[in-house]
Amino acid sequence: MKTTIVIEDVIERVRLYNDCEAELELIRKAYDYAYQMHYGVKRLTGEDYIDHPLNVAYILTDVQADTATICAGLLHDVLEDCDITKEELVKAFTEEIANLVDGVTKINRLNFDSVTSATVATHRKILVGLCEDVRVIIIKLADRLHNMRTLWVHSEKKQKEKARETLDILTPIAHRLGMNKFKSELEDLSLRYLKPDVYFNIVEELNQTKTEREESVQKMMDSVSSLLDAAGIKHEIKGRAKSIFSIYKKLDKGKKFSEIYDLLALRVFVETESECYQTLGIIHSEYRPIPKRFKDYIAMPKTNLYQSLHTTVFGIGDYLFEVQIRTYEMDAVAERGIASHWSYKEQGSNKPSVQNQMEQKLQFFRSIMELNKEESNDEAFVQSVQEDLFQNVIYVFTPKGDVIELPNGATPIDFAYRVHSRVGETMIGAIVNGSIVPLDYTLQDGDIIKINTNKNSFGPGREWINMAKTTGAKNKIKAFFNRIDKEEYQKKGEEILNKELRKKKLVFNEFLSQSNIDKILEEYKLRNLEDLYINIGNNKLQSGAVINLITNDVDKKEEIILRKTQNREVVPPHVKNDIIVDGIDEIKVNIASCCKPVPGDRIIGYITKGYGITVHRVACPNMQNIDERLISVHWNETIEKKYPTTILVHALKTDNLLLSMISKTSNHNIIVSSVNTYPGKDESTYELTLLVANKDTLMSFMNDVSSIPDVLEVERVIK
Repeated sequence: MKTTIVIEDVIERVRLYNDCEAELELIRKAYDYAYQMHYGVKRLTGEDYIDHPLNVAYILTDVQADTATICAGLLHDVLEDCDITKEELVKAFTEEIANLVDGVTKINRLNFDSVTSATVATHRKILVGLCEDVRVIIIKLADRLHNMRTLWVHSEKKQKEKARETLDILTPIAHRLGMNKFKSELEDLSLRYLKPDVYFNIVEELNQTKTEREESVQKMMDSVSSLLDAAGIKHEIKGRAKSIFSIYKKLDKGKKFSEIYDLLALRVFVETESECYQTLGIIHSEYRPIPKRFKDYIAMPKTNLYQSLHTTVFGIGDYLFEVQIRTYEMDAVAERGIASHWSYKEQGSNKPSVQNQMEQKLQFFRSIMELNKEESNDEAFVQSVQEDLFQNVIYVFTPKGDVIELPNGATPIDFAYRVHSRVGETMIGAIVNGSIVPLDYTLQDGDIIKINTNKNSFGPGREWINMAKTTGAKNKIKAFFNRIDKEEYQKKGEEILNKELRKKKLVFNEFLSQSNIDKILEEYKLRNLEDLYINIGNNKLQSGAVINLITNDVDKKEEIILRKTQNREVVPPHVKNDIIVDGIDEIKVNIASCCKPVPGDRIIGYITKGYGITVHRVACPNMQNIDERLISVHWNETIEKKYPTTILVHALKTDNLLLSMISKTSNHNIIVSSVNTYPGKDESTYELTLLVANKDTLMSFMNDVSSIPDVLEVERVIK
């Protein structure tokens, strides 16, 4: 590779696959424009800044990128680093080029320095951006590749951050695009900075055996070439160097250097698919293959379109050789992946057009978009992408022979939902390789799966969520039950409201006039009448409170409640036999008034002087610094009475809020002993003393109160 790249180098490389002078002139124009924009700016390496976009464009010629992509590679930093707008770029070039530059700019503006929160945003925004134009990520990969080649200029901390980000985010994408040439170099460079000792140890090992390996490979190449010549098969053979990173991965799994099969490797190129299989047979007839080391990726290509025959044989000198056999076209796809599908019309305008295979490949990114819509937050989205798309995968078949890619551990449920949501929802059973299997059966590579469906099925079971492996299937099952639950809550809420209106002798249709509906929706911040029914049906709203909002009974009822409960003295319960004191049968036991424990709380006893034992919650601050006079106590499991405790409710000032809180006590069999209200300017605080059976009941009630609109916080009181 040349150390210094000039624009004529880029032009000559492009001319090899596109000799349209008008498009070559556009590339020169893009270079001149970028040169002027970056004039006088230096990189940290000391070189002129234009050296970077020139190298990016040169790298892009490796994948025979189209003219717009080459231009965007030259211009990819002008929006970010220069005082230029996208509109000016459109005027100077084309909207297509400007959009590509803008796409790369959006990616580069993200904060990539952290491997935590920034990684989340990076995953999401890069992946979603891919769905619009895959060329953006190809430019980004070329940009990163050149930056990794000059990473030595940065601090060790920065080197490791960039290398980790490259390995975790960009190389998996390059792999999924099938761009092996980019992926392999990015992985090696990342390892060089993440684990330099390991990297250079492997390099040293390779150098020590280099001469011997090269001699063995040359002899094997000559031997195979003679065999193919004798069979009349036109061919080309190259020795293939295994990447340092792939050697590291095998060493990391515990293999010794001498046990790595494919350090010695050949790649055989022929003209047709049938010649691939002929070549395989000829090699196997001369050299004994190793069982289970044969892979036919021609008959069953990888999802990144990779095709090749792989075999490992005992070659010359009893060395193991991995041999890959493919056509020239297959090799282009293997090295350049999706980028190998740029094509130029032989006649006409020479305008680049993207092949159908590239469009099919974009389905991968559209599936990411679907994941993105279903996830509620960045962390969940990243987890789902890593689980569903970047881990080891299996390939299974429909009965018609269509290939479906799934993650390891997937079940028939994942398969059914990957085929179609309706197939998943109506599934009643699965047949794998002709045998009925349970729905939690773990699918294996190469399984043929038939899903039995029934259009009258009641839908998925709730337990399917735990059986499914893919996030997509889990989300679709959850969405189904959310839809069902909403329908049930809506129906139940309408019935509850109707029943309450009849009890109050109010006419349903008259009560739900448009003005009344608007008032209710505004008060409770709801979108529509269906939301009102759902909130009543799931007990988030009480029908009585909704009716009182319209009939103005609120003040009267609140006054009655306050009159009955305000400042009422709470009588301490008689606790003999309810609390067991270890080792003591007869002693006076009191409940501490500061923390008011209830059954279910962790408690501790304090031996007072003359007043027996006072029982506190373990979490009570009054007990934190006391080490003496403590005694072990615990609740009697047969307690049936209710105990008092106090909670504080902080809320915005809202009419009928007290009614809403107290109405929820009936759901939990809780009694309100007293209420004190402390009004503020915009907020109010309610102190409620409750009689409750146990801690679980109390916590459930507090959660219910927390769900009331305008309630800010609910807490237990310790005085």
